[in-house]
Amino acid sequence: MGERRNRASGVLLHISSLPGSYGSGDFGAWAERFAGLLADSGFGAWQMLPLVPVSGAFSHSPYSSQSAFAGSPMFVCLEKLAALGLVDAGEIEKIKPLPPGRADFDAATGIKSGILKICHDNFRREKSNSAAFADLSDKFRDFRAAEAYWLDDYALYCVLKEIEGGRPWYEWRPEYRSRDGEALDALENVPEISSALDEKRFEQFLFDLQLQELRTCCAKLGVKLIGDLPIYVAHDSADAWGHQELFELDSEGMPVTVAGVPPDYFSETGQRWGNPIYRWNEMKRDGYSWWLGRFRRALSLADVVRIDHFRGFLQFWEIPASEATAEGGWWSPGPGTDLFRAMRDNFSRPGNKLPFIAEDLGVSTDDVVCAMEDFSFPGMKVLQFAFGERMPQNPYIPHNHRRNCVVYVGTHDNDTTAGWWESGATEEEKRNFLRYTGLDNPTPARVTDNMTRMALSSTANLAVITVQDILRLGGEARMNRPSTVEGNWQWRLESLDALRLELGRLAELNALFGREI
Repeated sequence: MGERRNRASGVLLHISSLPGSYGSGDFGAWAERFAGLLADSGFGAWQMLPLVPVSGAFSHSPYSSQSAFAGSPMFVCLEKLAALGLVDAGEIEKIKPLPPGRADFDAATGIKSGILKICHDNFRREKSNSAAFADLSDKFRDFRAAEAYWLDDYALYCVLKEIEGGRPWYEWRPEYRSRDGEALDALENVPEISSALDEKRFEQFLFDLQLQELRTCCAKLGVKLIGDLPIYVAHDSADAWGHQELFELDSEGMPVTVAGVPPDYFSETGQRWGNPIYRWNEMKRDGYSWWLGRFRRALSLADVVRIDHFRGFLQFWEIPASEATAEGGWWSPGPGTDLFRAMRDNFSRPGNKLPFIAEDLGVSTDDVVCAMEDFSFPGMKVLQFAFGERMPQNPYIPHNHRRNCVVYVGTHDNDTTAGWWESGATEEEKRNFLRYTGLDNPTPARVTDNMTRMALSSTANLAVITVQDILRLGGEARMNRPSTVEGNWQWRLESLDALRLELGRLAELNALFGREI
C-alpha cells in the first residue's frame, strides 16, 4: 500500500457511520472534514465497507446487496444536489432532520430517493435550457456508456422488482425471470418505464459524481481510499438475474449449491451463507470478463480494494441448496492462478503490484500461501487473534508480521478492543497479552491504547485502526456481530469533536513509527 516509503496508516470508518442529518453519513461536508482530520494526523488511508445498496431483506448488511456494482443512494449528499441546481434548497429544508445516533437505513434511503426523484424530474425538464445542465448531461451520457455493462441490468432489475411487488427475481413472471428479449424490449418502450429506468441510471450517476469529488478531495490531502469487495453476490440480485449462466442455478433460477464455510471450532454445523456458487468454468470461457468488470468498477471507486474471503478463489465450500446447515458440503476448486494472472494483466501498477488486499484470515492452506506469494497480495493480521495458544508462533503476533501485509487491531466483524478485553478475551489471551506487553493496571482503555501502538509500530506496511478503537469505545459501539441479524451496521459518530482530539494524539505515533503522510 502506498509509495511513501511503503509505510502508512489508515482508519476504518464506513460512510454510514459519519454524522449527518438524514439517518446516515454521506459524501458531503462531514466526509470532507473527516478526510482532513486524517491528513492532519498523518493518516494516509481511509478504509470503508462496501458502498452498495442495502436492504432490510438482508438486515442492511453491505456484504449482501442487490448489486455488486451499484452505489447506495443513501450516501448522496443533498446539499451538493442543491448546489448543482438539481433541487431547490427549500425542498431540502422541508425535511425534518432525524435524531443523531444510530443509522436508520430505511429512513435515509427513503429521504434520499425522494429528493433524487425530484432531481431527475428537474434534470429531464431543464437540461436543454441550462448550460450547467448541458454539461451535466454530457457527463451523464458518458457515464451511461462507460458503465452500461452493469448499469442497464441494474436499472432494469430495480424497475422490474417494483413492477413485481418487491418479490425476488426468481419469483417473477416467467418472461421476466428468464429475461425474455421481446418482453424486456416491450417494457423499455413504455414511456413511464423508460423514465423510471433513466431515473435509476441518473441516481447512480450522481452517486458516482459525488464519490469522485470525495476521492479528489482525499487525493489532494494525500489520503487514499480503501474499498471492500465481497467475493459472493446475493441470490436476489441484479448480478445473479442478469448473468444466470454464470451461477449454479436450475431452470427456475434456484440455487443448486450455495456458499459457506465448514464446521470448525466456532460452529459445529459451519456457516451456510446461501449465496449461489459461481460456474467458474463458464466464467473462464471469456477470460473472466464479469470479474474483471467487477474489479474495474471497484477500482474506479477506490485506490485499493480489500477482497473478502480470498480463500474462495482457491477453494470454496460448496453446500447442496437442500441442506439446512453447512455440514454436508465439500471443498471445490476455484479459478486460482488463472484469475490472478488476468488480474495482473489488467490491473498491475508500477513494480508489478496489484492494488488489492487479501482477506486471508483463518486457516491458511498451502495454495493460499503460494498464491499470495506468487502475486504479492498483502494479507491481513488482526491483533485480537494474536494472544491465544502457541502465541510465539502465532502469525498475528507482531514479531511474526511481514512487511507486505496490513495489520488491524480489529475489523468491522470484531468487537471493539475495549469490548474484547471486557467480555471476549479468554483468560489465556489476557495472560498472554500482559506477558507480551508488560502492561500494568490493564483497564480497557489502556489495553486499547497499547494495541493501537502495537499496530502502528508493526513492520507491516499498512496499519489500520477503527474509529471505535481510536475513541476507546466499548462493545456498545461494535459494528457487526457475525451470524446475527439484528442491530448490526448501525453505529455512528454524533460529531467529530472527540475524534479530532484523539487523532491529534495519534499523530505523534504516526511520526514516531514513520507512517505519517
